[in-house]
Amino acid sequence: MAAGHSLGEFSALTAAGALSFEEGLRLVSARAQAMQAACEEEPSTMAAVLNLDDEKVEAICASVSASTGIVIPANYNCPGQIVISGKVEAVEEACRLMKEAGAKRAVILPVGGAFHSPFMESARRSLEEAIERAHLVSPVCPVYQNVDALPHTDPAQIKENLKKQLTAPVKWTQTIRNMVKDGAANFTEFGPGTVLTGMIKKIAPELFI
Repeated sequence: MAAGHSLGEFSALTAAGALSFEEGLRLVSARAQAMQAACEEEPSTMAAVLNLDDEKVEAICASVSASTGIVIPANYNCPGQIVISGKVEAVEEACRLMKEAGAKRAVILPVGGAFHSPFMESARRSLEEAIERAHLVSPVCPVYQNVDALPHTDPAQIKENLKKQLTAPVKWTQTIRNMVKDGAANFTEFGPGTVLTGMIKKIAPELFI
């Protein structure tokens, strides 16, 4: 099995043989340029929320979205750690309410925009064209994708999920739980750090006993 968090999904697809290294680079470059252009259209931001239940974060985001502006859960990183994304004023108001609700921290992140939210719609449209042109084949193993946390091997479906990724939440908690349910017992993290391993320890602590 393979999975990648946000940008890492392209690495996972490349590692699983669905994308060539060169094709993966082209898509990552197109994604970066599309996201940068979207960030310049309207001020938006993200914030990390710690030690608050997913359901409470979702409820506060829904309440603020109805009154102040769009803010949604963007990254379900692990239990007790969600990143929210949206309009600057809405994210600030949501952070205030999260702290009142008992969050240990709710802090604005130093990012260029509201990734994995409707603010990336123009980037999604731009990247959609690059994804459609990309040569993508069946991976050698199932790749669990961010948008639905489910395993995929069909190239057409993988493309459709990639097109949705920029405006949809990263369901990392759900992904790891599904991988464990499907038999994963050992995880190997590729990259310069151990951030994902730390998240997995919180999502599936039983694997590390």
